[in-house]
Amino acid sequence: MFIANDMALLTFLPLGYYVLSSTKNDKYAAFTFIIQNIAANLGGMLTPFGNPQNLYLYTRFSIPTGEFMMIMLLPFLVATALILICCLFVKKEKIALTEECEYKFQTKRTVLYLVLFALSIAIVFRFIPYVTGLIIIPLVLIFADRKALKDVDYGLLFTFAFFFIFAGNMSRISAVNDLMSFLLEKNTLLFSVASCQVISNVPSAVLLSRFTENYADLLRGVNIGGTGTLIASLASLITFREYIHRRPGEAAKYIGKFSLFNFGFLAVLVIICSL
Repeated sequence: MFIANDMALLTFLPLGYYVLSSTKNDKYAAFTFIIQNIAANLGGMLTPFGNPQNLYLYTRFSIPTGEFMMIMLLPFLVATALILICCLFVKKEKIALTEECEYKFQTKRTVLYLVLFALSIAIVFRFIPYVTGLIIIPLVLIFADRKALKDVDYGLLFTFAFFFIFAGNMSRISAVNDLMSFLLEKNTLLFSVASCQVISNVPSAVLLSRFTENYADLLRGVNIGGTGTLIASLASLITFREYIHRRPGEAAKYIGKFSLFNFGFLAVLVIICSL
């Protein structure tokens, strides 16, 4: 909810695996990664900055913050309850570290990034113009942490930029406009969920927002639609990559478990959101 789904996974997947491997419980790696992935995708849907598609739709339709959270409250609560239920079935085992490690906490850098994070949050809630952050944050990083700027996935940023252009051009084609508008008018929720399974949730949000004003169902659809197939969310691909990196040769086994849990969550949430 606070650092967005992709960043949460990049942070906590390695930590989760470290805990499992250092306590000789890495047999639970697949389950842990899958539940972490679901928690990141569905846990982030309550806030405007919890998922990239949320931030886009929040800005695209100028949705009031309170209304945004009320739209997503029910699916968020249901998803959280399902995650807790899944965790209740985990066998209880004693955990003990097999090796000691030391880490020096970097106070100055932590404070700096907390300030930049607070600035980003203020921009999301429209307290500060985004241009301010666009100038201040990169400028600070140039002097404080140039490596962070080098590690940015610029290819992904350009992909999103070009997809905005693509979506705008598609919306100007009358045949595409009529078809998309017709399908979304029939059932915005289901069509947006189905779209996510094929082209992922963020591109779906960008494309479909051009053809409907029903932002409530579109918002729910592209959030719960992040579960399902492996390509329904970039976060799921990140999780899969991290798992295979640590457990090579278990791709098929992982995908089987992943599909079982994700489509189970998706089915329940579609029913709840359709009521």
